[in-house]
Amino acid sequence: MELKLPAQVMEFIQKFSAAGFECFAVGGSVRDLLLGRQTEESKRFDFATSAKPEEIQKLFPDSFYDNSFGTVGVKFADEIFEVTTYRKEGQYSDARHPDKVHWAKTIEEDLKRREATISAIATDGKAIIDPFDGQKDLKAKIFRAVGNPNDRYKEDALRMIRAIRISTQLGLVIEDETFQAIQKNAAAITKISTERIRDELIKILSSDFPYDGIKLLHNANLLSYILPELTAGIGMKQPGHHISDVFVHSLDSLKFCKNRNWVVRFATLLHDIGKPPTLKELNGKPTFYNHEVVGARIARDICRHLHFKKEDIQKIFILVRWHMFSVSELITDAAVRRFIHRVGVENTEDMLDLRIGDRLGSGSKASSWRLEDFKKRVVQVQQHTPSVTDLEVNGHDVMEVLRIPPGPQICKILNKLFEEITDDPSKNKRDYLLKRIKELP
Repeated sequence: MELKLPAQVMEFIQKFSAAGFECFAVGGSVRDLLLGRQTEESKRFDFATSAKPEEIQKLFPDSFYDNSFGTVGVKFADEIFEVTTYRKEGQYSDARHPDKVHWAKTIEEDLKRREATISAIATDGKAIIDPFDGQKDLKAKIFRAVGNPNDRYKEDALRMIRAIRISTQLGLVIEDETFQAIQKNAAAITKISTERIRDELIKILSSDFPYDGIKLLHNANLLSYILPELTAGIGMKQPGHHISDVFVHSLDSLKFCKNRNWVVRFATLLHDIGKPPTLKELNGKPTFYNHEVVGARIARDICRHLHFKKEDIQKIFILVRWHMFSVSELITDAAVRRFIHRVGVENTEDMLDLRIGDRLGSGSKASSWRLEDFKKRVVQVQQHTPSVTDLEVNGHDVMEVLRIPPGPQICKILNKLFEEITDDPSKNKRDYLLKRIKELP
């Protein structure tokens, strides 16, 4: 059976063949071709070859080899292809990298060390090499480890979260023996770098089934090592309209959040992360006063630990910190303006999406007339919402009136003035603000 490869990939493989070597496209890109699936990730082809690293570099002088695992980076046309010499299984004492690389002679030997049957498929465009019936598993929508799953996950613990991620992305069921091996070896995930875990977590949250992915992480015993602050809510009852414990509510909120942005989805998952540490009983009922304040700090710490980008950390902090906003029909325009100022105009829609997920995750309806009215008022008020730069005075005015040098005091005064005009925009008059500058310190 032939599998049509992109022209550039075929040309690359033929370059090896002309030199007397075997070369096959392998892994996720081949799997996705078989599925007819196109993503940015599936466009990045990896290769396995019978050529040794030094032979690859002779064949491609403009290549680079800076590791001990047999992977050479080759600049080919307008692409960078990674091609790895056939390898055998070896010892993995750090649960991530082989202690020593052993070259293999055939592609079949190389495929034996792959993590899953659906990834242990190779093709040169003419034939498909599939020694573990990966195509059969693809059709049956099954994720199955190659060989003994315990061995696969002891070799490389990252494979456990990758199994969850790939199954989530492709809508696969993890085969029983494979899933039990993940549960058994879950603690080894602590040996994996946070950056690697972060990347897989983002892919899960970015998939079509983020709720299923997080639920799988939990059922596989991985979540308690990755996000212990989240699993702390297991069994923690909530009062009022809530129909489930804090943990289930958090997962259900993610399930019902329709926003496609992984950052908003993660904030939705973490929005009640502050409830476990703020739990107190009052008249026999649980309370979680200021959980949004505590939760925002915890969420920020989690994001820093996972080395998220600063802008993503800030957005998650804001969404968790202010998710308890009021939508009472008695709320004033000034209060709506304060909400927009705190959350940021760019985050208002995301915050409302989080609120809807929160409501549905609590067992309530998606919306209410109060929430719908609040949405309209947010739109209306935004047309007239000022910013600090709209003040009729600036930092130079503050320094001149108070005769003080540049410093943090300037910003504090401007922010206090801005709070006043947020409550009452009619106060944004130069004479009034100059007078208030003298009064504020």
